[in-house]
Amino acid sequence: MALRNDSIDQKPAHYLFVLLHDYSMIAFASALEPLRLANRMAGKKLYQWSLASENGETAVCSNGTEVRVNSGLGDVARDTTIMVCGGINIKTTMTRPMIAWLRRESRKGMPIGGLCTATQLMAKAGMLDGKRATIHWENREAFQEEYPELMVSTAIFTIDGNRYSSAGGTSSADLMLKIIANDYGADLANAVADQMIYTTVRTDKDEQRLSVPTRIGVRHPKLANVIQVMEKNLEEPMSPSILASDVGMSTRQLERLFRRYLNRSPKRYYMELRLQKARNLLLQTDMSVINVALACGFASPSHFSKCYRAHFATTPYRERGQQEIAHD
Repeated sequence: MALRNDSIDQKPAHYLFVLLHDYSMIAFASALEPLRLANRMAGKKLYQWSLASENGETAVCSNGTEVRVNSGLGDVARDTTIMVCGGINIKTTMTRPMIAWLRRESRKGMPIGGLCTATQLMAKAGMLDGKRATIHWENREAFQEEYPELMVSTAIFTIDGNRYSSAGGTSSADLMLKIIANDYGADLANAVADQMIYTTVRTDKDEQRLSVPTRIGVRHPKLANVIQVMEKNLEEPMSPSILASDVGMSTRQLERLFRRYLNRSPKRYYMELRLQKARNLLLQTDMSVINVALACGFASPSHFSKCYRAHFATTPYRERGQQEIAHD
């Protein structure tokens, strides 16, 4: 494997993977394996890595697998790249020692990245001010509510200066392939992708989620357009008549379209989108129930509670309480 001439004599780059409790195994493995394969395909050690957890104890990921780490949080050499890997229950891992460590190390100017939900930890530590970042789509709305001043992308990964972020899952591989290409050229990155049976290497222009037609299993352009508008207007819901008018239909035609393909009314579908956002905010943020209701287009807390209970068979207050019990 021929490497770019200007990078042949570089010493191995060191990556420190910090594994938060309940981290995502797929996000971590998808970031680590490209480095291993780059060494193999190049026939020399281009990258080396070590693993850390907050207390130096075995890291447990969200699927229950235990991974032995090399260290706890200590002093890191300036030529190290730190990659923090998050997963579910990210709020419980955003401890004062972890935030203080990240802030201290970031002052050295080294590259730091957040995989999956670890973007939220980076934001809490003040490391994303003025930077573009991304996070898993399931956490995006809650992240935007908590950090409205940040530039949040819907892309699968972002690179902004010395700050990296990936949305999790296999997008970590795309981020690392981009880094490998930057370090040693596209030929090596493509060889690594081939080894991974990765037939389509994505870029930071690729969106996280499947298209609306693919997600709902229906390829009807007007229906897809209406759903896209709904998803973008959850805080201030639009009336069925306006939604229908925007795609050149009558309200009755729109009603028939939703009944035919989704077996529910436009109003019902819209309500389900708003309630799902509300549930994400309740579980992922510290927003009050009243503010969650307002963020999801409910002017009345009592109406919000009634709709929530009808859909999820529990009240917003109990949902929040159950989450707090689970974290104890």
